[in-house]
Amino acid sequence: MLKEILKPYRLILASGSPRRHQFFKDLGLEFEIILKPIEEVYPEHLKREEITDYLSNLKAKPFVLDLKSNDILITSDTIVWHNNKALGKPKDEQDAFSMLKSMSDGTHDVISSVCFTQKNKQKVVNTTTRVTFKKLTDQEIWYYIKTYKPFDKAGAYGIQEWIGAIGITSIEGSYNNVVGLPTHILYETLINISKDE
Repeated sequence: MLKEILKPYRLILASGSPRRHQFFKDLGLEFEIILKPIEEVYPEHLKREEITDYLSNLKAKPFVLDLKSNDILITSDTIVWHNNKALGKPKDEQDAFSMLKSMSDGTHDVISSVCFTQKNKQKVVNTTTRVTFKKLTDQEIWYYIKTYKPFDKAGAYGIQEWIGAIGITSIEGSYNNVVGLPTHILYETLINISKDE
């Protein structure tokens, strides 16, 4: 359905994430993957969705001058927000352990922003999912880190992996958002863009 609506457009996904690629395929979208390196640094005073809004916008900047009138560039960023700070991707095993230990037996927020950039306009949307972990044992945390090596994931875990199956007791909001992309927002916004033209 969406594929037909978006026929006049060229969709560009600026992400190396296999999870995001799969979501685009699951939605039946035709898209190109184009990556441009960028240093993901944000001002320290930013909080929560201010961070992901800023970074998803930042990721679009290297493309802006190259966009044609029928292009829609999609950039996205996800963080885990816990104890009033952002948890990005872990630097090493110890960092991953510290993150998971801090989230054990508590609730944290997974926040994503998606930036839609066209030649003459841009829109950024965001959403938050609340995730609660049971009390994880050190043994469970280390087993997960050693087996799944979650170093490419914000907050050092993938909800779709073993740790999600055994450790997550409740989720409030979009599951796909925690996997890596709030597909409901992607769908709605692309439909609205096509209506606005």
